[in-house]
Amino acid sequence: MGFADDHLIPLVDEGLGNSAYLVDLGDGRALAVDASRDLRALRTAVERRGLSVAYAADTHLHADFLTGALQLAADDGATVLASAAGHRAFPHTALADGDEADLGGLTLRALATPGHTDEHLSFLLLDGTGELGVFTGGSLIVGSAARTDLLGADRKEELARAQYRSLRRLAQLPDETAVWPTHGAGSFCSAPPGAERTTTIGAQKQANALLAAPDEDTFVRKLLASLGSYPAYFDRLGEINRSGPAVLPSTPTFPALSAAGTRQLLGRGAQIIDVRPVTDFAHGHVPDAISIPLRDQFATWLGWLLPDDTPLVFVTAPGQDLTELTWQALKIGYERLAGHLEWAAWQAAGGKEQTIDLVTADRIADRPVLDIRQRAEHAAGHIPGALGIELAELTTRSDEAPAGAVVACGHGERAMTAASLLARAGHDDLAVLVGGPADWAKATGRELESGA
Repeated sequence: MGFADDHLIPLVDEGLGNSAYLVDLGDGRALAVDASRDLRALRTAVERRGLSVAYAADTHLHADFLTGALQLAADDGATVLASAAGHRAFPHTALADGDEADLGGLTLRALATPGHTDEHLSFLLLDGTGELGVFTGGSLIVGSAARTDLLGADRKEELARAQYRSLRRLAQLPDETAVWPTHGAGSFCSAPPGAERTTTIGAQKQANALLAAPDEDTFVRKLLASLGSYPAYFDRLGEINRSGPAVLPSTPTFPALSAAGTRQLLGRGAQIIDVRPVTDFAHGHVPDAISIPLRDQFATWLGWLLPDDTPLVFVTAPGQDLTELTWQALKIGYERLAGHLEWAAWQAAGGKEQTIDLVTADRIADRPVLDIRQRAEHAAGHIPGALGIELAELTTRSDEAPAGAVVACGHGERAMTAASLLARAGHDDLAVLVGGPADWAKATGRELESGA
């Protein structure tokens, strides 16, 4: 059995589209790479194998999640390995290009691969002189390279050129070298769609269009053309990861709230987030609540739409996983969790309710359609005549939404979030499409429209 099968344990966060890695070093110790603050999956893997985490390496200052390296240092005594150029304000072993860390039999060599961030490192895992694999973070990823605009639009071309040189450097590794990226399908750090999350240098030389670019200028054009929008919270987390997120003594809990307690919190500026399924929210919800159903992508939309300094009250349905809700918020730096309100408690107290209609494709008729998916999704195929405004833009463009609109996305979750935002802005007579454009095309027998 090869090393990748026997000793490398990928830990995939489907919601953020990222992979952390746990490396069994063979002597009861382990290396964690790009571990999130939500360490539940890593803890399960460690306990299953009887390991302790001796090293926690971060490839870069992450924008999409808070690092778990400090927690691993506090809980396990792990040595934190990170770029010297990151100037992190907490104890760590600072590595520059070519520096090596002896893991006790295996060696981790730092390779400077700037582009996604200035201080980005890739980590080459060596057994003697043999290259086992390389943790590429947000440099070379499956089918692409990670985005270069996180440090500002004015630097995106400069960093794209740095990314070009970094990918060329990595491509010089032996073809059989395994590639273990952090960002994968579903990541807003610009990973393309697809199921593969790991690859090899040789496979990427054959299949990665950016590596196939004939020159630097072509590479830069291709990479920059692929950049869509990204969650607003990305602009905050890099600096928090530099200073170091707070170490948590235990899994925080937040209290159950009464209807009266909820009203008091709302009166003091709290925001109410309804995490129940779309159908539950449609049939009745607290006025002005924002619908963000609890699912894998919950953290992305929480971080995109809500400020991190506002107390949050969550409306929940019986049986929903409050621990999951807590960690999804904590891993992106949302710590002002005021409490949760069971919907039944609000109803029992006679609280006011609002509803939003759900409609199927055959009931759209001549109503205007508002498509709130990403621009690339809209351009790939939408209901003819649909107006495209990305969900994240609705808070500033709600006046552009047509009266009486049917709001559509891919399945319905984002559309209900959009409808709740529009309702808060004063729109009424809204409806949410059950399903998405593909369901509409199947139900009506009509073709979708492509382009902007």
